[in-house]
Amino acid sequence: MLRCLLILSLSLISSLAFADPLPSWNETHSKARIISFVESVTDPLSRDYVTPSDRIAVFDNDGTLWSEQPVYFQLIYAIEAFQKMAQGDPGMVTSDALKAAAAGDYKALAEAGEEAVIEVLGATHSGLSVDDFQASVNDWVATATHPVTGLRYDQMTYQPMVELLRYLRDEGFKTYIVSGGGIHFMRVFAEAAYGIPTEQVIGTYTETSYEVIDSVPTIIKQPAIGFVDDKEGKPINIDRIIGKRPIIAGGNSDGDYAMIEWTTAGEGPRFGLIVHHTDGEREVAYACDSHIGRLCDGLENGPNLGWLIVDMAKDWSRIYTGAQ
Repeated sequence: MLRCLLILSLSLISSLAFADPLPSWNETHSKARIISFVESVTDPLSRDYVTPSDRIAVFDNDGTLWSEQPVYFQLIYAIEAFQKMAQGDPGMVTSDALKAAAAGDYKALAEAGEEAVIEVLGATHSGLSVDDFQASVNDWVATATHPVTGLRYDQMTYQPMVELLRYLRDEGFKTYIVSGGGIHFMRVFAEAAYGIPTEQVIGTYTETSYEVIDSVPTIIKQPAIGFVDDKEGKPINIDRIIGKRPIIAGGNSDGDYAMIEWTTAGEGPRFGLIVHHTDGEREVAYACDSHIGRLCDGLENGPNLGWLIVDMAKDWSRIYTGAQ
């Protein structure tokens, strides 16, 4: 009996030791390179060993951890939220941007430019408490579906990247989201979708104020932008909030370039990763000519800087967490 238990125990240990940490990644150079790096920095006998306290990994969200087409999902939320608001109060529709939002005209809103988008975001993201805003986002995430895939938006996370985040945490890494998306928006779903707690979500934020409303201390979201967590703002915010240079950084667009550049410029072992959207059949193929997730500099310079360019079509056997 004892011998049988011993054999069974050894068998279980062996199966756990050789379990594939990235099952949705094809057996390509990309997967091998990721695993090789992680093993080298977590092996105490390796010259590249990094202590757990310095194992920091940061990732963009839109286009890196979940989809971002045809427009950023936060903008879809804002437009749908404004449509509901306008139904109750048509007098709110006071500009061309808000008219486009009320009509659900994404094309007109995109053509109107950044200021129009900011106006819609301001109309739906300010003047209410953080708690009320996040409750609204939570309801939307639980029910809204994507116009093309029919999946809920939290089902459109990338399964290979979810596995990568889990693998890194299993190996003693602390994983962060560093995104241009709104911090209060992403904090609603980050833990359930990615296993990343709210305090490890870094993003764009509006100004807020402290008010006591009906005897209840409350944080109110204001219209003014406090900080834009994009491009050069990403390494600035990482330094400000985390206080350490990460050793892994991943993104998908030139908005992530500075973050990956700063991360990989540090001393010791470093890893930069770019998700290249090459799969026009299972997702959307786009790069330099895209209005969303534009990727030019990263493709041109990344390989010479030693960054891994992940080819979605070739490297991933599965795309969305919510679809096989």
